[in-house]
Amino acid sequence: MTEWAGRTAVEIAAAVREKRVTPREAVAAHLARIERLDGRIGAFRVVRAKAALTEADEVAARADLAELPLAGVPVAVKDNLAVRGESTRVGSAATPDAPAGEDHVTVARLRAAGAVVVGLTNVPELCVFGTTEGVHGVSRNPWDTSRTAGGSSGGSAAAVAAGMVPLALGNDGMGSLRIPAANCGLVTVKPGHGVVPAGIGEGDWFGMSENGPLATTVADARLMLSVLADAGTDARTGAGAGLAEPGRREPRRIAVSVRSPLAGVSVSGPYVRAAREAAGALTGAGHRVRRADPPYPLSLGLTSLAHWTAGTAVDAQGLDSRLLARRTRVHAAVGRRFLAGVRGGTAREELRRRLEPFFAEYDVLLTPALARRSPKAGPWHERGWLSNLLVNTNYSPLTPPWNLTGWPAAVVPFGTLPSGAPTAVQLVGRPGTEGELLSLAEQLEELRPWRRTAPLT
Repeated sequence: MTEWAGRTAVEIAAAVREKRVTPREAVAAHLARIERLDGRIGAFRVVRAKAALTEADEVAARADLAELPLAGVPVAVKDNLAVRGESTRVGSAATPDAPAGEDHVTVARLRAAGAVVVGLTNVPELCVFGTTEGVHGVSRNPWDTSRTAGGSSGGSAAAVAAGMVPLALGNDGMGSLRIPAANCGLVTVKPGHGVVPAGIGEGDWFGMSENGPLATTVADARLMLSVLADAGTDARTGAGAGLAEPGRREPRRIAVSVRSPLAGVSVSGPYVRAAREAAGALTGAGHRVRRADPPYPLSLGLTSLAHWTAGTAVDAQGLDSRLLARRTRVHAAVGRRFLAGVRGGTAREELRRRLEPFFAEYDVLLTPALARRSPKAGPWHERGWLSNLLVNTNYSPLTPPWNLTGWPAAVVPFGTLPSGAPTAVQLVGRPGTEGELLSLAEQLEELRPWRRTAPLT
């Protein structure tokens, strides 16, 4: 008997289309794995076991089954995106428990492509922080359960890394896809602005938040991104048309930088090593790789803080502050002081203008994905705001600039920590280069294959 839990989305969808497995069988295998493992991991707030099996049967009955790019593929959805019939709690006791009347557009696109939503995944309250814990539970890194999965798409990343689903939907406003992907050994792409519909919270954090995939292979990430972007997909090959299509492997001009964009924050040895070794691998593959640091402004830290907190201030409007965790209340209160400046300011446009000459000289920027390993898992929501601010800033300073610019950025597993948990690198490009970033990620995957899922039993 074939074990379908732990297989890639490309493999599962092909088997369903060819009727080697039914959608119900594929979904049931993953539900069984969720039941067995999630008590230790804390990936899910809601598991839709009965509904998912019913929906799997509906996929099996579709007349277009043989053409569906995600036929019968179980997926998880981050709990800040609406899933029809389920509440959207965004990690908080202050949000309404009423079921959503319709799917978010990205969820609808996944369903239209044949995917089956098996559950909603845990997030930190209002998706603020780079660790995932709160009133709905703690999400742990399946590679090292003493550590957080990251955030804010922490539950989604943990679910994929544990093999509970092959794909999960998350989003990224300051690194919320890339941080947990780097912690959990996954591939992700934060698409550039406008590539995938956003509609996250109350204004997408001023247009900085983007929806994107979490996957264990580049092929799966490419396939899901193509569906989310509605770019058209060849169901037989899993190759998306347009932006997500595998491209020609032309030599690229790649800058490698191990400098933190934020003054006073250093990058630890394992992540420096990962970036340098990835640079060496790409050099060996024929790319023109040079050490070069982007001209980050000294004001970047304040710009990041202003936008990060102001986004939370908007999302917290209308919620009962007595039901919010103290760290969230303080974050929103700080953000209210920045709101007018963020709404009317020019800092993001100035940052883009400052960085554009660098990206005229180089096609892609390669950096470490994180500065150091993730913090210990635990009740960070019960700790003070400053403690949370410092731990987030010190371990993830490399992701926020690319939300501020609105440019695409991908994370790829590369190397390991002394504990055996993964390290990772980040690839950044100009607008419209998602396919190029995926092509480079695929080369890294071929040159340094990684173990796709954590060794859980």
